[in-house]
Amino acid sequence: MNTPATSNEQPGLVEQIFTDPHSGVFNIWVNIINFWIFVSCLSLAGETLEPYATDNAAVFQWIEIVAVTFFTFDYIGNLYFAKDRVKYFFSFWGLVDLISILPTFLAFLNLSSLQGTKVLRVLRVVRVLRVLKMARIAVQQIMSSVRTKNPILTNLKIYFIALFSVVMISSTLMYYVEGNLYTAEALAAGQAALDEELKLNPLPENSPPEASKFMPTDPLSGNPIPEDKRFYTSIPSAMWWCMVTLTTTGYGDMFPLTAGGRIIACFTMLLGLVLFGILLNIVGKTIMVMLFGEQVMDDEHSAKRDTILALMAKRKWITQERLEQVELLSEDEIKERLKHL
Repeated sequence: MNTPATSNEQPGLVEQIFTDPHSGVFNIWVNIINFWIFVSCLSLAGETLEPYATDNAAVFQWIEIVAVTFFTFDYIGNLYFAKDRVKYFFSFWGLVDLISILPTFLAFLNLSSLQGTKVLRVLRVVRVLRVLKMARIAVQQIMSSVRTKNPILTNLKIYFIALFSVVMISSTLMYYVEGNLYTAEALAAGQAALDEELKLNPLPENSPPEASKFMPTDPLSGNPIPEDKRFYTSIPSAMWWCMVTLTTTGYGDMFPLTAGGRIIACFTMLLGLVLFGILLNIVGKTIMVMLFGEQVMDDEHSAKRDTILALMAKRKWITQERLEQVELLSEDEIKERLKHL
């Protein structure tokens, strides 16, 4: 448990990076983490695209090392400066931060017990949870948006972060749930198993040629996946499906065949409706400002004490020192002092 600083103590530079959303160093660190989250997500998508992934394997590895280095420092800093470290460690965001770096460290350990299994491959899926950190940072920026000169740009930034998060998570899940059934490794392993079985139980002489060719099937429903319906061969290809699904609430030229893929598609379409509603709200506010010159102010935010105090400081009604003193007062104390004005 950290010892809270007194009202006269100023937090150190490192502490400001992780605790003070209004400081410049905090915003710089946020931008750095956002950049590496974005790069690492694109790198994860590129690793599934052959032969591009094989030809640039060293580049992807270095991106992973540098990104995880920043994520590790960020996790350690958030844990160290948390008001309740145990609570943060077991919190949702704390677990997201930990899981986002755990697969890389496990891969570096090269544990023999994990080799030859799908453990590391499954753990690589959780890397996409890094993108959720962008959503968390967006929420932090909402809380400090009283200093934002253009709320519309802030809302658009948050919208595109949410859009990127949905596209990245849905595409990655679709690739690993359905696309993993017909990767080159899966097809080779399935064909080898089928060849061994045919050695023991040969097909009848009048069997069609395709009977000796491995056909991937949905593990839940048992439905076969024909070659012309294997759409999700990489995360980038799944991203195209996701964008079409989000914007048209339909499948377009790509559609899932497995039960797991269809469940993911249902949630993706519902999230598309949510994102569309958010975008309409932003566009509506923008039109009101451009055509009628109305001020854009969140009703809930406008009633907050921090918003009022920030506006008073901006108009120089009170000094910065006085503002810091008032922030320490409760609402009852403020009301009592206003009665004597």
